[in-house]
Amino acid sequence: MPATAQEAADAGAMLGRIELPGASYETEGSDSFATDLVSVGEKSAMNWREVPQSTTVVTREQIAEGGYTALEEALNDAPGLLLLNNDVGRSSIYSRGFEFDYLYFDGLPAPVSSIYGTQPDLAIIDHVEVLKGPSGLFIGTGEPAGSINMRLKQAQAERGGYVTGSVDSNGHARIEGDVTGALNADGSLRGRAVLAYGEGDGFVDKQENGVAVGYGTLAWDVTPDTTLTFSASRMERDIAPFNGLPTYEDGSLLWLDPETTTAADWNDFDNEVTDYTFAVEHRLAGGGRLKFSARQSDQTADFLYAYGGSPANADNEIEGLAYLGRGFDQDALSLDAHAELPFTLGGMNGTALVGVDHQDVSSTVTTARGRLAGTYDLDDWDVSGVARPELDFGPADETEYSATGLYTQMRLDPTADLTVIGGARLTWYEATNSTGGATTGSASEDAHLTPFAGLTYDVSGPVTLYASYSEIFQPQTAVDVNGATLDPVEGRQVELGAKAELGYGLNVSAAYFRLDQVNRPQAVVGENYSVADEEVRAQGIELEAAGEISSVWHVAAGYTYTDTEITEGAAASDVFSTVTPEHMLKLSTVYDVDTGPLAGWSLGGRLRVQSGVSSRGVEAPGYGVVDLSAGREVMGTELRVGVENVFDKDYYSRVGSTALFNFRGAPRTFTASLTRRF
Repeated sequence: MPATAQEAADAGAMLGRIELPGASYETEGSDSFATDLVSVGEKSAMNWREVPQSTTVVTREQIAEGGYTALEEALNDAPGLLLLNNDVGRSSIYSRGFEFDYLYFDGLPAPVSSIYGTQPDLAIIDHVEVLKGPSGLFIGTGEPAGSINMRLKQAQAERGGYVTGSVDSNGHARIEGDVTGALNADGSLRGRAVLAYGEGDGFVDKQENGVAVGYGTLAWDVTPDTTLTFSASRMERDIAPFNGLPTYEDGSLLWLDPETTTAADWNDFDNEVTDYTFAVEHRLAGGGRLKFSARQSDQTADFLYAYGGSPANADNEIEGLAYLGRGFDQDALSLDAHAELPFTLGGMNGTALVGVDHQDVSSTVTTARGRLAGTYDLDDWDVSGVARPELDFGPADETEYSATGLYTQMRLDPTADLTVIGGARLTWYEATNSTGGATTGSASEDAHLTPFAGLTYDVSGPVTLYASYSEIFQPQTAVDVNGATLDPVEGRQVELGAKAELGYGLNVSAAYFRLDQVNRPQAVVGENYSVADEEVRAQGIELEAAGEISSVWHVAAGYTYTDTEITEGAAASDVFSTVTPEHMLKLSTVYDVDTGPLAGWSLGGRLRVQSGVSSRGVEAPGYGVVDLSAGREVMGTELRVGVENVFDKDYYSRVGSTALFNFRGAPRTFTASLTRRF
């Protein structure tokens, strides 16, 4: 990926469409809520207007201004993304009615499951990119929610760094340090190291969140045209988890003190994530390039926690506690090699991309469940006499899958203003599920075709219209009446939109999308087979703006309307994704005061508004929350203070069922941080 201003300009020239003088793929130090370059859904960094799907970038400046340290915090600013919150690192992330099941680091995928807390800490991330809707060309399998790609922090030749300390009114504290610079005289060898440590309470009684992060990366210009990069990271989470509140038996919500808990004193969650990433890129004369990259991710988690085992009665009492213990171990390898070459055909400029990728994922899960008798009062929670249970783990559930893909994409410019994009992927896939060593299911695909088509058209200097068709598929192990494996579940999306660069540096976009998922399996009651007769649809509009209104006014905002429906099957006409709000509005802004008595201060605010949602008969009303912040530099140190949920709004940010997974939104919380740069 281009990492310097010159390389980015070369990338723009290679496309023959939009020149990018002074642009950089890294957002660190840009002092902006927008960036011209994205790589999500692609294999190289290119102008965001060249990607014919809805994209969002949360820049390093936006991360710093918000004081975000966890991925879900940053994505809560991204228009169209829904965060079903849980303990830090364990939140579920949705887009267009579907949950993300993969995360990408510098374009390399690894599976993610919210329950195991493997989402990264932002100390190691330059910026987060989001592409919404199916993106199967460069992965083949997965849910049609889209792609989340995180650009790892890169080693820089210029020496610098920072130390940040922060604390909030719940008692959570954190320290983070980052240093980078050249390791030889000419700067051809560069290094970077990041350390972070945080621990303390959440706003719910007995809930704690701790994290320790270490990250190191090297970049070596082997030749003027060849760069090798290597990074290693280690993250450990130490959490006392909370699994949400129950409701009353009729599904009505409990409006008790936000500190109300259902946790036992011995609730515990520990995980470890170790990642290694390697890449070598060679830039060819004429603008082409060759790249090979690899990522190895090792993830483990061990946890045991109790939670409410029943709805609450009229006296706010629950009958019994349920508990879940689990051990999780996963190894994931991702490889990719591709070539990108510019060409001329009949006087038209174009770019051809061809590549091959491979994934191997192996996971093992052991589980113990049970119940603990007793009556427990939510108004006066006393679990001091509840002993930690002796766990009886069942046989191990094991999953092995591998996928290999061949992909190609061509961009062709019939005119100076029009680009036509076509691509196709062939995927070979094998997966086996087993319990206690006995096979319980398998799936395979042989050269499954995934197409992609799009076009962009510049109607004027700053405005681009686009259209795209994209797919993704998910193999399944369910069988039909004859014992044959059902066809894969497939997601297909049509999107129409416009993107523009306005004013001082404001990127704006509008999109209409229609996403259909077909071949969804439905079990036949009383039988041991399924039929693939359910189809669902999500459609809507997204409006977004990000960047600067002036040299001192930063803004990131978006409105999303989403309508989901079951279009075929036994439940036709019902809402498909009841947890997805029809309406979401998000606004983040910072104003750098440069005149008057407040000169030198940066004043910020954030607004999040969404309509009501439901889950399994539990309904949560819509809500709006306002955050405020202020910061300034004092004797070379940046001071930042903030108030989250300024008006102390009572709301539920997530609902699940009458027994659990109903989460209150955080009450008013005060934050403060100090940052020293060098």
